[in-house]
Amino acid sequence: MTLSKQKNTLQYTFLNKLRKEKVPVTIFLINGVKLEGIIPWFDSFSVLLRRGNQQQLIYKHAISTVFPINPIPIFDEEGTLEE
Repeated sequence: MTLSKQKNTLQYTFLNKLRKEKVPVTIFLINGVKLEGIIPWFDSFSVLLRRGNQQQLIYKHAISTVFPINPIPIFDEEGTLEE
């Protein structure tokens, strides 16, 4: 999927909002491991998670759930995805 097509997805909008606003997140992997930090970068296949001075590259296929510490609005008043 090209980057221009990816920008219209819920996943891209959600992760990009978390990245831009530096929202702390909890990420659960499919094996049950719990990771916490801030997402400074992501692409089609992976998410970079930063906590303190440590960074972890997580492959998206290993992620089960992403929980932001606070709810984030990703839809505008008309119900369409924000950019």
